[in-house]
Amino acid sequence: MLERIFRKKPAAVAPPPRPRLGLALGGGFARGLAHIGVLKVLEEEKIPVDYVAGTSVGAAIGAIYCSGVSAKELEELAAILRFSHIARYTLSRLGLCSNDRLAGLLTKTLKVRTFEELKIPLAVSATDFTTGESVVFTSGQLIDPVRASCAYPGVFLPVNVNGRLMVDGLLAHPVPATPLKAMGADKVIAVYFNSHWVGATGPKHFMDVIGQCFSIAQARMCELWQVNADLVLEPDVQAYAYDAFQRAPELIRAGETAARAALPQIHAWFAGKAPEIQPAQSLGVISPAASPAA
Repeated sequence: MLERIFRKKPAAVAPPPRPRLGLALGGGFARGLAHIGVLKVLEEEKIPVDYVAGTSVGAAIGAIYCSGVSAKELEELAAILRFSHIARYTLSRLGLCSNDRLAGLLTKTLKVRTFEELKIPLAVSATDFTTGESVVFTSGQLIDPVRASCAYPGVFLPVNVNGRLMVDGLLAHPVPATPLKAMGADKVIAVYFNSHWVGATGPKHFMDVIGQCFSIAQARMCELWQVNADLVLEPDVQAYAYDAFQRAPELIRAGETAARAALPQIHAWFAGKAPEIQPAQSLGVISPAASPAA
């Protein structure tokens, strides 16, 4: 009798808290539509994304997604998106195009207007043109920081944000993995487009020269952000031109392929299993084998 009274039930073991997941979406112009494929797979697998950080096209897609637009809705938007929807040619010494049309697209597409209203916390990376300082926006109005992050130097005019002249975030954070750690992410998935602007045939015009120079610079900067990425997805977009918006379905499939290849590692994080590789080698690069035809 006394034994039954004083016998203690074993204490329930609380499940380990799930890791807070951050998604870093790099720049890549039209190739960045592959981000939508990554988001589709995460949604289908019910993998929660707690934080998003974006540079350039990654900032635009990230902002729309974090405002409450689903990956499926993004896919539908991408199917009709063209260069003329985000840019217009202009006569200026500071750039070939203005991305003010992007503001109109964002106004129609975003479900909120400020960072504070977003359903998922977002960081947008831009670069102060005057000082070269990295600027990461996490509060205030959304549209102008996203436009600034997309202002590719030489192609788009710089954007004035709160009295500061801003250009593309790729100059500071080609893939913004570092801001996600500061936001509180335990695990960071980075999406990177390691593709040169110009093929073996060489440049055809000055935009090719500018683009290739920045591609080379971004490749040299990989080590700076990869230290804060637990997994790197590298969709195979090598065969696509920088402005191949009309090939959105193929680009999105490339993102899906890369994300599906990484699912065992991602699911292991959420299952509380030991990682397949040691922390010192925690960078996983997923490169799909299939390469689309040009």
